[in-house]
Amino acid sequence: MSDFARTMVTDFPIQGILEHLVLRIVEMMPITAAGVTLISPTLRPRYVAASDDSALRYEQLQTELGEGPCVAAYQSGEAVSVPDLRSGDDFTRFRPRALKEGLGAVFTFPLRQGSKQLGALDLYRDTPGPLSDDEMIDAQTLADVTAAYLVNAQARTDLQDASDRARERSVHDDLTGLPNRILLLERMEHAFLRSRRSHMRSAVFFIDLDRFKDVNDTYGHQTGDALLVAVAERISRLLRPGDTLARLSGDEFVILSEELDDQTHAEAIALRVVEALEEPFELPGAVVEISGSIGIAIAGTDQNDPEQLLRDADIAMYQVKHKGGARSQVIDLRQRHVEENRAALQRDLHHAVDRGELRLDYQPIVRAGTGMIAGVEALLRWDHPTRGPVPPTMLIPLAEQTGDIIEIGRWALSRACADWKRWSHAGSHDSLAMAVNVSAHQLMASGFAAIVEEVLADTDTSAGLLTLELTESALLRDPERALVILTDLKGLGLNVALDDFGTGYSSLSYLRQFPVDIIKLDQSFIVDLGFDRASRSIVMKIIELAHLLGMTVVSEGVETEERRQEVTTLGTDFWQGYYFERPMSAESLDRLVMSGRNG
Repeated sequence: MSDFARTMVTDFPIQGILEHLVLRIVEMMPITAAGVTLISPTLRPRYVAASDDSALRYEQLQTELGEGPCVAAYQSGEAVSVPDLRSGDDFTRFRPRALKEGLGAVFTFPLRQGSKQLGALDLYRDTPGPLSDDEMIDAQTLADVTAAYLVNAQARTDLQDASDRARERSVHDDLTGLPNRILLLERMEHAFLRSRRSHMRSAVFFIDLDRFKDVNDTYGHQTGDALLVAVAERISRLLRPGDTLARLSGDEFVILSEELDDQTHAEAIALRVVEALEEPFELPGAVVEISGSIGIAIAGTDQNDPEQLLRDADIAMYQVKHKGGARSQVIDLRQRHVEENRAALQRDLHHAVDRGELRLDYQPIVRAGTGMIAGVEALLRWDHPTRGPVPPTMLIPLAEQTGDIIEIGRWALSRACADWKRWSHAGSHDSLAMAVNVSAHQLMASGFAAIVEEVLADTDTSAGLLTLELTESALLRDPERALVILTDLKGLGLNVALDDFGTGYSSLSYLRQFPVDIIKLDQSFIVDLGFDRASRSIVMKIIELAHLLGMTVVSEGVETEERRQEVTTLGTDFWQGYYFERPMSAESLDRLVMSGRNG
């Protein structure tokens, strides 16, 4: 027992414990063979151990027949003694078969854990004869001790299995099952070590799906997830056995390829992936067409920084994005600092709302006939704590690329409505209209109309005095979906303005198709009015058409008295520009509104 106990406290696996047990029992007890079977109520025996071939046959025979002393001891929880297998009327199927195999007697002891049965310990003799009472007691004690140690061994096994599963989950992506960033960086370190020995190159391919956010916005996140899984499967089929495909986050995938001859080899791999992604994806309920932008960074034989190589591949991917996407490119190191600056801005933007770095400026919109302020346009601004003001032309694309545009857009709408509420309480300015810009990504996002409705309710804002300004590109991306969303927004009672009209690719027929209330003429037309007869004619006809369709017209970019007079003569309803005021802070507009200043 002492020797057996010492064995039990080792890290032996369960099978090893059982095999050691039966061999020691044969040495200790007046028997010729021993066997153990661990049984589960719903499964076949999980573990079987035997001191020799004969014992193994007896164990397997009872499992095969579902009958025998082992099965009886397991079911009853009590020891079973059969000192002479030739006599007795129980075990009618097991007895003749066991006798034929040479078995003379069998003594079985249950392996128990409280009221739970684990299996049985079988002691076999090739000649009939009983065990003494003391030997029966010793055997049951040994079975009980064995059961206790087996429970502990199983607990160790379960703990190790759980640890292994946790490790697997920690280094793999839950959705696709691919390696995640942690495992990718580990494999990159190993690849660099191998490269130094083999003098072969390794390359990292940073893949970002083009227009993936549109898929989520149009079809929902369930379809987006299905697309990511399908992309992972398609790319995996293109890779060599030694390559690694990882998913970092969202729609970002990375390939690590080793033992490449040169840059041409890497570019060929990237081309195969680009072409594969252009094939339509047939998903449940949708056929989706996308493309991929791939940045390539090639490691030298002295490379030792996986993070830097990954950043370089990421930078190369953004260089591809800026060229329109749907292709691949090896990193242009001359542009690395530009892209690193962009990446840093993207990280900082993610926390800009929480840190209070965003604000709204406002530019008045003036009624052409009276020169009085009719409303204001809210303009988003970002004051970076170390880089200073970030231009709006950079801010909005950054927010769309990171997906922060939804949160930022909601903040801007809430802030604008709160300011409107303050101005409406200042004198007689409760009819001051508020215009807020909406990007294409915001408009197409799932539940956008519900977000607007919630903000209006939270800020107690009159929907009739709120205008959402959209560009033509927002409508052209998916006209059918845009029409549905605009109809929902109009159902809330607010107004819709088509901003920068004339700079996009839409036809005038869109003015009739979409529920637009306001046309905002782009300033490029207004600037040329004084010396370009064509611009003057175009502006005049657009104003006439808009009025026929029941729309109002705002002329942007009015900077001089001459331009103000011209747009007023042509029939514009409102205008805005530097001639009246530049964009100003909310506090400055507070003073302007309270003063009642007109044009």
